[in-house]
Amino acid sequence: MSPLAIGLVGAGGIGSTYVEVLGQLDEAGLAVVCDLDRDLGTSVAAANGAVFTDDYRSLAGVDAVIIATPPATHPDVARRFLRDGIPVLCEKPLAIDIPSARSMVEEARRSDTILTMASKFRYVPDISTARSFIRSGTIGEVVLYENTFASRVDMTDRWNAVSEISGGGVLIDNGTHSLDIARYLLGPIAQVLAIEGHRVQDVAVEDTARIFFTTEDSVAGTIDLSWSVNKERDSFIEIYGSEGVIKIGWNASSYRLDAADEWVQFGHGYDKLEAMTAQVRNFVGAVNGTERLLIEAADGIASVAVVEAAYASLNSPNWIVVAQETDTDRVVA
Repeated sequence: MSPLAIGLVGAGGIGSTYVEVLGQLDEAGLAVVCDLDRDLGTSVAAANGAVFTDDYRSLAGVDAVIIATPPATHPDVARRFLRDGIPVLCEKPLAIDIPSARSMVEEARRSDTILTMASKFRYVPDISTARSFIRSGTIGEVVLYENTFASRVDMTDRWNAVSEISGGGVLIDNGTHSLDIARYLLGPIAQVLAIEGHRVQDVAVEDTARIFFTTEDSVAGTIDLSWSVNKERDSFIEIYGSEGVIKIGWNASSYRLDAADEWVQFGHGYDKLEAMTAQVRNFVGAVNGTERLLIEAADGIASVAVVEAAYASLNSPNWIVVAQETDTDRVVA
């Protein structure tokens, strides 16, 4: 089977990691680079034997596309390719609101074309192993869940802090990962409550937030997010069950049963390149018909729905129920 010719829309930021991933795959390669920054785009294209264009509407000659542009641009860019039957891997979040996300999924359905949202943490082996432990009842019934993505990053001059482009602040930026991981491990989220922390950076969006949530199975969870404080912890996820605890860490993961004295290590932690390589391989396999997508288009909408509910609660003293939509045109959040 010939390698897939991949078009990359957005060569900066996370796009540069996709370039690195594609450079080491046998089953796919970078064919076209699209970026508004001509200097950057032509440099990346030349270094990888690819063609350059500064207009995604003129991008042609590819088997599939990876979209790594800011969130507000995702719907227009994705629909352009989906209309032509070109599979799309779109960076998270799928879109900045539910109607936009649905429009992308509807276009994919009309053209019977693959659409998936990038969510690299689902491809971390430690997280998938933890999920198997949860499902097998290794730690009993899950009671409490904690996740922390908090490290100091200056966002004052970045598009991530411009809500018209990004959809908000740290809640949608880091929180999209957090809430997707929670859904993957624990199942549908029933309700959320988000609280903004003290704003440190000179930005017009939240730079620190805490999310409380409960799942349909009554698991209580908290998520701490920040661009402005470092929470230096060995583990970024802790899952507390009735019979034990799982810790998913940056450098190693382990679990301990209440009946045992020692921790049992089961993984080597988080490796960004490894996770994103597995993500692209899954996408390529789905395009080739040899694998099933780990993240389907419906998951993308569900992720947007939970984030949107969290933002609704940010301006309210009340918990916000996440609508669980189950008809053929809508999905479970």
